[in-house]
Amino acid sequence: MTKPSFARSVLTLVAAIGICTSAAAATDGTYGVKLLTPETALVAAQAAMAHCRKAGHQVAVAVVDRVGIVQVLLRDRFAGAHTPEVATRKAWTAASFRIPTADLAAETQAGKPMSGIRAASGVMAIGGGRAIEAGGSTFGGIGISGAPGGEADDACAMAGIKAIADAIEF
Repeated sequence: MTKPSFARSVLTLVAAIGICTSAAAATDGTYGVKLLTPETALVAAQAAMAHCRKAGHQVAVAVVDRVGIVQVLLRDRFAGAHTPEVATRKAWTAASFRIPTADLAAETQAGKPMSGIRAASGVMAIGGGRAIEAGGSTFGGIGISGAPGGEADDACAMAGIKAIADAIEF
């Protein structure tokens, strides 16, 4: 066996220092986030649907990640054809604005300073959408459509969030 040369050892050391420096620079220039697993999103959606069913409502439930991409979409047998789109838009709106969609609806009524937000693509400013948050982080949103009114949709969304609270608290 031959011993590594001094030059090779120095090059290896320089490369290692460069890698460590690059890793440190990359760490300073990036930000890590926690995301819902598909399994956790599914638990939230199933719990929300179960809550709605127990109340006699046929709904669609959408769970989106923190940037608004759908992770889970469930539609009950007799939920209206419009409900998947509306639930998805509510979930996206809640995740994007990080407030309940019922609150956004109140803040964006005609004549209020924020009323123009309703014209933004994808916004659904009616009750039934909630941000999924824990430990100061937003994980996504959940939206429900099909129950009679935003308050009933919202109660189902809250049941979905409650079902995963222990899994997302840190």
